[in-house]
Amino acid sequence: MKAGFWVAPEGEDAAISMQPIGSDGAEIRKGSVTGTGALSFLATSNAAALIARCPAIADMLPKITAALEVQSETAPGILFDLSPLNPDEALLITEVLGEGEVAATVALPDGVVAQIQESVFAGLWRVRFTSATGELLADYAEVSAVPQAIRRAAAMTLPELSIGDAPAGLMNAMPVLTEIADRARRYEPDAPSHTISLTLLPMSPEDIEFLMASLGTGPVRIVSRGYGTCRVQATAIHNVWSVQFFNAMDTLLLDTLEIGGVPVVASAAEEDFRDSAERLREIEEAYFRD
Repeated sequence: MKAGFWVAPEGEDAAISMQPIGSDGAEIRKGSVTGTGALSFLATSNAAALIARCPAIADMLPKITAALEVQSETAPGILFDLSPLNPDEALLITEVLGEGEVAATVALPDGVVAQIQESVFAGLWRVRFTSATGELLADYAEVSAVPQAIRRAAAMTLPELSIGDAPAGLMNAMPVLTEIADRARRYEPDAPSHTISLTLLPMSPEDIEFLMASLGTGPVRIVSRGYGTCRVQATAIHNVWSVQFFNAMDTLLLDTLEIGGVPVVASAAEEDFRDSAERLREIEEAYFRD
């Protein structure tokens, strides 16, 4: 088990994964977070032949670039349907998008699951929906600060926190829960988030257990990897998130609860869109134009 407010079984992060359409992924070289993997593939003769067979991708990339050029942090997502792509096109767009630092799983009603992967271009996401039986329901690229699937699932959580009777052995759980309930009740959309650092508070095992039982587990789980790892878990209460930071050795460094919108660690900023547009345009001009 891992320490902290949100406790996950070892290896739980492995559930956050994606596979391209029509492939088991064994032969797909995935782009690194810097995009060098995608670029090294596009420079090969095999890629040149694949690009020649995929005019639909050459037509799509300038449209995605244009969306990145105009998108803002608060605007709705701009979607590009990938479900009609044939296997060659699906392989090529997967290579171009690569895999960035952020991935998420979203549990929806009726057993539907959204698997979300940031591309190497911040603000450009790959989103796939599967049914309870594993059938692919939707597959698209989305230009947005936070994918709509995450926002919509987070909005389906409980509107208010109900605090039960305090069990024996509590130290700080009750005042923390009172603060969470008050902040969540008064939170206004797009206002700055309020952070409570559990790391800095004396918390007994009974405190953590009561916090977990009171807040519950919500439908959104996000992992952001860079020099270390940040794990974000929605609680069952609207606008309340567990946000944990780990070092490269998977040691918990900071354990917090955030009251607000989707945590910024999982969100693209205005400058990310513009930088991604510039980099994607360079790739499109270098490899997809005659």
